[in-house]
Amino acid sequence: MKVQERTGAGNHRSSVPTQSAGERLPSPPRERKPALAALAVLLILVGALGATVLVLRAGERIEVVRITEDIPAGKSVSDSTMTSVMVADDPSIAYVPWEQKEGLKKLQAKNTLVAGTIAIGQMFSDKAGLPEGKAFVGLSLKEGQYPAGLKIGDSVAAYRVGDDAGKSNQPGSSGSSGGNALIVQSAKVNDIVRATGDTISSGNLPVTVMVSSSEVATLTQAASAGQVALVLVPSSSS
Repeated sequence: MKVQERTGAGNHRSSVPTQSAGERLPSPPRERKPALAALAVLLILVGALGATVLVLRAGERIEVVRITEDIPAGKSVSDSTMTSVMVADDPSIAYVPWEQKEGLKKLQAKNTLVAGTIAIGQMFSDKAGLPEGKAFVGLSLKEGQYPAGLKIGDSVAAYRVGDDAGKSNQPGSSGSSGGNALIVQSAKVNDIVRATGDTISSGNLPVTVMVSSSEVATLTQAASAGQVALVLVPSSSS
């Protein structure tokens, strides 16, 4: 009887449904979105392509014109005053390509260009021009009438020197015989012609300065008499 009771009890327990610990409830099937997946792949490809283009552009270099000697305003470049140089391509900068050097020689510099300048299109014009109210005056200076190391682009003051200097009525005159009278307070050296091996020098230094139109007459009169001396002064934006 005891054996039968145990057996019956065992049968009773086995009739209750059980769930093992490793089993999980079934999950609903995931909804696939092929359009979103394709868009994500496309965005990745576009980003990679853009990065590649930027890298290639950063390494792209072009051959442009570089000025090797000072070029006065109104003057043109020549084969001896320019060379080629490689620079990083930048569409926002109007570099003058080296292959356009022949056309560049037909243009004039708007302002004085110093050696080492990279040629930019806006620096040149097909006609020489001067700022309004300005004029060029040529001087022939003896040694001692100009400072050593005078160069294109320097700012200078012009003084009348000699026996007639004290008679000048120009502002800045010392008012005494033999004194130096200020003719031009601030002028810009535009050109200097120095003697070379192929040039016979007269001993004087030809210098062209840019001055105010109102100062031309007095400066020219003093220059014709050889009574002009130049003195370096701080640069002026005017």
